[in-house]
Amino acid sequence: MTDLTALSAARLVAGYRAGEFSPVEAARAALARAEAAQRSVNAFVLLLHEEALRQAAASEERWRRGEPDGPLDGVPVTVKDILLLRGHPTLRGSAAASTAPNDEDAPAVARLRESGAVFVGKTTTPEYGWKGVTDCPPHGATGNPYDPTRTAGGSSGGSAAAVALGAGPLSLGTDGGGSVRIPAAFTGTFALKPTYGRVPLHPASAFGTLAHVGPMSRDAADAALLLDVIGQPDPRDWSHLGPPAGSFVAALGDTGDEPPRLTGLRIAYSPTLGAAGLGAQRTDPEIAAAVARGVERLAELGAEIVETDPPLPEPELVREAFHTLWFSGAARATGGIVGAARELMDPGLREICAEGEGYSAVDYLAAVDVRMAMGRMMGGFHQRYDLLVTPAMPLTAFGVGREVPEGSGMRRWTEWTPYTYPFNMTQQPAASVPCGLHSDGLPVALQLVGPRHADGTVLRAAHALYRSGAAELPPPPVRG
Repeated sequence: MTDLTALSAARLVAGYRAGEFSPVEAARAALARAEAAQRSVNAFVLLLHEEALRQAAASEERWRRGEPDGPLDGVPVTVKDILLLRGHPTLRGSAAASTAPNDEDAPAVARLRESGAVFVGKTTTPEYGWKGVTDCPPHGATGNPYDPTRTAGGSSGGSAAAVALGAGPLSLGTDGGGSVRIPAAFTGTFALKPTYGRVPLHPASAFGTLAHVGPMSRDAADAALLLDVIGQPDPRDWSHLGPPAGSFVAALGDTGDEPPRLTGLRIAYSPTLGAAGLGAQRTDPEIAAAVARGVERLAELGAEIVETDPPLPEPELVREAFHTLWFSGAARATGGIVGAARELMDPGLREICAEGEGYSAVDYLAAVDVRMAMGRMMGGFHQRYDLLVTPAMPLTAFGVGREVPEGSGMRRWTEWTPYTYPFNMTQQPAASVPCGLHSDGLPVALQLVGPRHADGTVLRAAHALYRSGAAELPPPPVRG
């Protein structure tokens, strides 16, 4: 019997079309896995059993008539509990959040609903998505599917865990400093932070133009399929880039049974992002070796590889500028939480909000200056290189329920995520692609970064790695 939870979104749709299985069968299987994921790693804040089965039954009838609503009709999906889902509250990991149901969908959710997707549930997030791990006072911590005593990463940790454990092949996450890429790297899944504005967002994030909505999946092909759907315009986001120039699925470059060739691509490989002083955390040697093997595979696929570093400012300057932007956004997001309710907030979030409240407008604009300089530097760099490869993370997943690794001497999550947040500041597309297992049994990943608007090129290179077998990992143990 076919395990429907192991199938990609594209394969599910093909099976519906051929009558091999039905959306109701797929929804039941995904819901069962979601229940197991909830028991084993605490991936959800809301499961939608009855609603999902109603949606799946309606999809089944559309497929019976040969009239699907769109390319994802009947596909089980999950949604990070930062994004609006009509008819349900958006709690954002906060005890102070309103429990009133939303009367509208976020743009990406709306596009999925129009396409006939089946909503399985809403996934866990740290409070207001503020850090690179997933735990919050109301809902607890989310564990890693490969080892529930380790973190799933964050802030889209619930989405990554849900995808890894088969609770739907697709999820919507958000990424303001690495929040789809960090958990993808820790859980052996795929995630893309698209070019800023490629996927519309509403309501606007308090973190401003650092925040991106991104597809999370088990491979790059499914992410391209999802991006084709959610990348369409929405009038509520005036910063949206407009309709894509073409299909992201077509950009994958599939021409037959062989992996797509990358001939003509010039790829820069930067093992440390040029930061000799990344802080206390250096990249684990096993991770560095796995990333190097991934780069070798890109070369075998036809790409020209040049080991070089992008001309970014000093790491501490970049981190300080990001903190100014990020902490100010956190202070703005939580400004209405006062009195006893504020005491219920994540203590770390309260700390960064206090710092954020202390910044002046001049401080904020100085951070914007750093950001603008970084964007100019990377724009020039990508005149010479089509893509940049770095490690996605310098370490594997550490203990659950902690902001920083125990005994590391670190204070904030940005100290162990040096490869992710710089590319939120520059608004570039960036993806986390699995490239092996560490000797501790946990996934490791490389990061592919493209110039702004080159989402298709990032997806093409990632897809080539998957098709070549370089990104395939053994599945996590199914617990629950």
